[in-house]
Amino acid sequence: MATQPCIDKLELLCAFLDGLTERATIKALHHKLKALDVAFDDVAEFAQFSEDTYVRNLIRTGPWYHLLALCWRSGQRSPIHNHAGSTCGLKILKGVATETVFKSSPSSLMYPARSHDMQTNEIAVAQDSDVHQVSNLQAPGEDLVTLHIYSPPLLRMDTYSLTDRTVGEFRPVFFEHDSGSGI
Repeated sequence: MATQPCIDKLELLCAFLDGLTERATIKALHHKLKALDVAFDDVAEFAQFSEDTYVRNLIRTGPWYHLLALCWRSGQRSPIHNHAGSTCGLKILKGVATETVFKSSPSSLMYPARSHDMQTNEIAVAQDSDVHQVSNLQAPGEDLVTLHIYSPPLLRMDTYSLTDRTVGEFRPVFFEHDSGSGI
C-alpha cells in the first residue's frame, strides 16, 4: 500500500495504481495517461533539478509501481536503455522531449531507428526489451518535465552503447521527498 498522500489531480491515477495486483499493461498505462488532466503546475512541488544529470523525483510508490516526475535541464538525456521487466508510461508535462528508439543490427550493435519530438501532453509507452533514450535537446534555459509510471518499479535496466556490444546495467536512483511534501 502506498504511504504518500496523492496530489488531487492524480487521485484517479493513484487509485488505479494502488489497486494493481500485477504489472500494468502498456494499453492500461496509455489509457490512464491519455485520460489524465495534469500539468506541470500540479506536480511543481516535486520538481527538483540538477545541473549534472536529469533527476528522478518520486511522487508516490506502491508494491506494483513508482510514479515519478523526471526533471531535465537542456542537454540532459537518459542512457540508451530498456525497461528490463517493467512497463513504462510517460507523459510530457513541460517542454519538448526527444525520444530516440534503437534497434539491434545484425552485427549486434545498436543503431537509432527513429527519433521524434514529443510536445506537452504527448504520451509514450514501452516495456521489457524496447530500447530508447529520452533527451532534452531544447535551447539552454528550456526545462523538460515528464511524468513517469513504472510497473512494477524499475529497479534496474540494461544500458547500451553505440560503439560496442557491451550491455551494461544501470540502477536508477530517485530523489525521495519527505512524506510527499515536495522540496
